[in-house]
Amino acid sequence: DFSRIHEGPVFPTSVVAIGVEVPNSCSSQILTMEEGDYSLPEASLFLGFDCSTQSLKATVLDANLVVVATEFVHFDSDLPHYKTEGGVYRDPLINGRIVSPPLMWVEALDVMLERLSKRLDLAKIVSISGSAQQHGSVYWKNGSFRILSSLNPDIRLVDQLGEAFSLKESPIWMDSSTTEQCKKIEEAVGGALELHCLTGSRAHERYVAPQVRKIYEKLPEVYHSTERISLVSSFMGSLLIGGYACIDETDGAGMNLMDIKERQWSNVALEATAPYLEQKLGKLAPSYAVSGFIAPYFANRFHFDKNCLVIQWSGDNPNSLAGLTLEAGDLAISLGTSDTVFGITDEPQPCLESHVFPIPVDTKGFMVMLVYKNGSLTREDVRNRCAEKSWEIFDNHLRQTPPLNEGKLGFYYKEHEILPPLPVGFHRYVLNNLTSHGLDGVIEQEVDEFDAPSEV
Repeated sequence: DFSRIHEGPVFPTSVVAIGVEVPNSCSSQILTMEEGDYSLPEASLFLGFDCSTQSLKATVLDANLVVVATEFVHFDSDLPHYKTEGGVYRDPLINGRIVSPPLMWVEALDVMLERLSKRLDLAKIVSISGSAQQHGSVYWKNGSFRILSSLNPDIRLVDQLGEAFSLKESPIWMDSSTTEQCKKIEEAVGGALELHCLTGSRAHERYVAPQVRKIYEKLPEVYHSTERISLVSSFMGSLLIGGYACIDETDGAGMNLMDIKERQWSNVALEATAPYLEQKLGKLAPSYAVSGFIAPYFANRFHFDKNCLVIQWSGDNPNSLAGLTLEAGDLAISLGTSDTVFGITDEPQPCLESHVFPIPVDTKGFMVMLVYKNGSLTREDVRNRCAEKSWEIFDNHLRQTPPLNEGKLGFYYKEHEILPPLPVGFHRYVLNNLTSHGLDGVIEQEVDEFDAPSEV
């Protein structure tokens, strides 16, 4: 029920507008259905995806929001030939460079639909949408639209799109290799606070603008051979419609390129990043808009109905907010590969540590968020070192330690941390004289290690 945070209907009841992106064009072709009866067929199903850092997940619901099926493709174990760890590559030569192969996401979709087609009649699915890790960017090579729009249903996606990318490895949200470009972009727009007020965030290494500027500066031949730049969310939507899906306004706010108040690309931010960038990005679209009909490839190969609609994908954090139907004053905590804290507001206040996005199901409100990079992968690292890679042993260690952990406090940064901005390192302290009544008389002492239960 989105009614509490959306003033109008999410989907029009009688007219549907579909935006189909044309390559190297800044406009969309809008196809409008005539008014008529669009009641859903009996036994209609709805398919939702989540393309995260480590896996692709799918959930199928019926019209009563009952879960009919779930499926899961884990990148490391189900697609081991890509040799990722936690779904990513860490560059041993370039400090902070962390990427993922976009072809892995393509093959994950192949595998996912093969599995689902053996369990369900995919012809009953009337609409598809999804969420994806934020900030990752995909670079389509010149001529890729032609490949994408003419896929052969007898051949797997992964075998047709191998040469579609001008950059074979996509920078993702964990990357921290663009500090130099962040400084240049902030200087060009008048400072960090000015960029935050304009785009919702100061320049962050993982954001698309500094990543694009880095490519333009260091790999100009790649930049000029790029026809379209997609986010991971619009990339997955593009596969499904057989054309370039728009970047949605909410995920687009996580790029340092969009004017968050106007929900349009900012000319100032574009000019501070790279030339001719707007035509490579295409148009923005509302997060609840229709991207297009499913591509003939999927109708022929997996027997989807040709009229199945693909709704705009968006970022995982904004979609979490939408699913929780938060109200003003609510805060949500998400513990994932990254940990986030977020809420909603009508008037976001400038704060360099925070991020601001338009709410995906509201044309006026904003989402405010704090992000901590060292989430589940760091917790798993502690589990692997101290609990024999077992969550059961991990839980037993937890039960062995009293509240406040006898004053033992640790900060664990397996990756360069976002908030606060700190380098890799583990920091352990013992707080002597710590009680539940306060900090008076506490004496801090740094130590090299804890016993396993205390570390957990």
